[in-house]
Amino acid sequence: MAKQNTTGAARRGAGARSSHALPDDEEGTPRDSAEASEGTDEEGAGASTYLVPGLERGLRILTEFSAREPVLGAPELSRRIGIPRTTTFRLLQTLEALGFLERVNGDRQFRLGVAVLRLGFEYLSSLELTDFGQPVLERLRDSTGLSTHLLIRDGRDVVFVAKAQTRDPMFSSVKVHVGTRMPAHATVHGQVLMGDLTLSELRTLYPEKQLERYTERTPATVADLYARVRESAEQGYALSEASFETGISVVSAPVRDQSGKIVAAITATVPRSDIGGEAERAPLIAAVCGAAIDLSMRLNYRPRANDPTAAHAARNRSLPAGFF
Repeated sequence: MAKQNTTGAARRGAGARSSHALPDDEEGTPRDSAEASEGTDEEGAGASTYLVPGLERGLRILTEFSAREPVLGAPELSRRIGIPRTTTFRLLQTLEALGFLERVNGDRQFRLGVAVLRLGFEYLSSLELTDFGQPVLERLRDSTGLSTHLLIRDGRDVVFVAKAQTRDPMFSSVKVHVGTRMPAHATVHGQVLMGDLTLSELRTLYPEKQLERYTERTPATVADLYARVRESAEQGYALSEASFETGISVVSAPVRDQSGKIVAAITATVPRSDIGGEAERAPLIAAVCGAAIDLSMRLNYRPRANDPTAAHAARNRSLPAGFF
């Protein structure tokens, strides 16, 4: 407890008296005088801008970890963030002590720890969106027999924040966990969630000339992506037949808040590469759009006369059991 209550000044004093407790650079280079005074510089910067550079750097470290790169080392993180490796290592040690990181591969690399997961679940549980959305997802699942999900956009990713898993064992192989991320530009979920963005805003979000391709159906450029986004926005939903993952088709529709802004997307997943003909598509589209409007209205959205999602929702009828 005494260590936890030690002041910052006292800790810096202790660090100066016991410099051996702080690791040298991994290449054996001792800390120079400029880095030793980093704490003083950071305090000055924080006082003038109301930002805490050390905290900012620690959070940036956490955001570098992803499903594609679950394990990273101090040298790589140092290069990406642009700070000395010794500073990076001290930040990594702090995050490890707090449970946000844990060591792997002979203690030379790190991955996210359980504290990050705990924060994620606390965030999800605090969302009014998920509280209102869960019963809507369950009703959509029960009427279609399909797994249903609620997603939000986080920058260039879509994130699954709630789900209602189908009870039909035939479709149980399709399992997407809460917290799963997918690239927004390559999925219809993301294209629905970006329905409010202008071409200029999309170019800011995707400054590169060529977008990363996942299949031959992935938009290749921002102009291609914008065309998809506008198409989805104008029809009030988006439909994908194995365009991102083989054997998986989905229908997604936007959820809006009181201001009319798109805040989420509801989707139903069909575990095959096609949804079928018009007789199957139309009622499924109507059901998904109906669920999206239902949740939107729970968020105090009032559909406008020209809302295409609401128009499809008006055609919604309960689907017969075993329809899919």
